[in-house]
Amino acid sequence: MALQNHLPPLSSQFVAHFGEMGSRWGINRTVGQIYALIFISQRALNADEIAESLEFSRSNVSMGLKELQSWRLVRLRHQQGDRREYFEAPADVWEIFRVLAEERRRREIEPTLSMLRMALLEAPASDAERHAQARMRQMHELIDRLMTWFDDVQKLAPETALQLMGMGATVTKVLELKDRMTGRSPVARKKA
Repeated sequence: MALQNHLPPLSSQFVAHFGEMGSRWGINRTVGQIYALIFISQRALNADEIAESLEFSRSNVSMGLKELQSWRLVRLRHQQGDRREYFEAPADVWEIFRVLAEERRRREIEPTLSMLRMALLEAPASDAERHAQARMRQMHELIDRLMTWFDDVQKLAPETALQLMGMGATVTKVLELKDRMTGRSPVARKKA
């Protein structure tokens, strides 16, 4: 693989993985690799450095950087005495998560909620439409509740949010211990 010629093995592995995962996350391989390189870099990089490191065309790098900027995942930096633009990822991974979650919400969830709200305002003309509308109401209520929870979590300090995440594992362990003590199977608990 070309990356191995320009990057240390560990970095090359990380960049290649992000490229593979990019398509699963809704971005192309090139954008995933560009982001991974910027993320692990010790300093801001310019487009020429990125193109050389990844052996991508300059135009592919430019398009990838524009996409990453539209997602607010890279920041543009200027260096005194240098006309080139440099790019860096936020240093705080919690901030990266927040920005990514906000962008996915804006691009994917809010349009769905809007469509569901409009559908729920329609008067159903048949039993099939009443059934469909009832299912849409359930979906709207769940997504709306999740977004309210997400808004609350976004307001937490990162340390508090991490503690909250750890509580899920704690609750699971407590329920598993309770199951062992009572002889109840986890499958039975899920059906109850």
